[in-house]
Amino acid sequence: MQNKATSHPKPKRRRLLMAAAALGAGALTTLNALAQSKTVLRISSPAVPDDWHAKMWTVFKDSLDKSAPGEFDVQINLNATLFKQGAESAAMARGNLELATLSAFDIAKFVPEFSVFTAGYMVRDPAQQQKIFQGPIGAEMFKAVAEKMDVTPLATAYLGTRQLNLREVRSVKTPADLKGVKLRMPGSKEWLFLGEALGATATPLAFGEVYLGLKTGTIDGQDNPLPSVRAAKFYEVTKQIVLTSHLVDSLFITISNKALAALTPTQRQKVMAAAQAAAQYNNDNRIKEESQLLEFFRKEGLQVSTPDLDAFHKVVQLRYQNSDYAKAWPPGLVERINAVR
Repeated sequence: MQNKATSHPKPKRRRLLMAAAALGAGALTTLNALAQSKTVLRISSPAVPDDWHAKMWTVFKDSLDKSAPGEFDVQINLNATLFKQGAESAAMARGNLELATLSAFDIAKFVPEFSVFTAGYMVRDPAQQQKIFQGPIGAEMFKAVAEKMDVTPLATAYLGTRQLNLREVRSVKTPADLKGVKLRMPGSKEWLFLGEALGATATPLAFGEVYLGLKTGTIDGQDNPLPSVRAAKFYEVTKQIVLTSHLVDSLFITISNKALAALTPTQRQKVMAAAQAAAQYNNDNRIKEESQLLEFFRKEGLQVSTPDLDAFHKVVQLRYQNSDYAKAWPPGLVERINAVR
């Protein structure tokens, strides 16, 4: 015969169990509400974890966690695991992605006047780069980006300054001294135009084939920022670095207009501040790394030389100003950029 005392919980005990269950459900509901109240910011980057452009996103996240604790859920996706490189702008415009970095080449596809920043010798150095994009020119260009692409640039990150790297030592003072040099460039028409403007014979070649091309003499040289020269070990098959500094490249920390519109004015300020802190972290570290690499290359036996930069600047800018690219540039823009000090 079943014991009646144990067949069902006593009324008092039953009430306690029901109260505990209700409390648990309430706590779970509260936790879910808190989680849902956070603003999700998904970030897509092709950068590898050791790259400064990857590490800067952690600075972005930490800055927001400090300035707006509990308000944002920042999700960092590296190695192009969320979106493939080149697909970020479309994903942001659709509202499927909140933040990414876009290059000047990415933006110029949709905002033709932005191609001025893909031209050689348009930006002198990282300091001028920041003054350009933090000033009236940057405000005008970023407004055009927001209107035409449904994304808004928040800060400018320094990607690096491209230099020439030759397999044999030669005297290079002006673009005329590069006549006949087979200079490897990325395969797009914009890159090949830059190689020709420098005075060389631009030769398209995949990045993965550059080392062998330099070793065998298929190409006479290549151009890249110095950190890339070291990472790819091009110094093993070349003898000279020529500090032409022909392209000061940028990456723009960009947010989708949809995500930006969903933020309060205070949150927008905090997101902007976090983006600027991230860019500054990247810029400081990349500039420091580049300055240390010249000594590294000298120790590896490479000759480091500096050409007549004024001569390169004049020849290359004239070549661009007489090209179809310049037709998309607003009148007077080049002169305004040159005047930024």
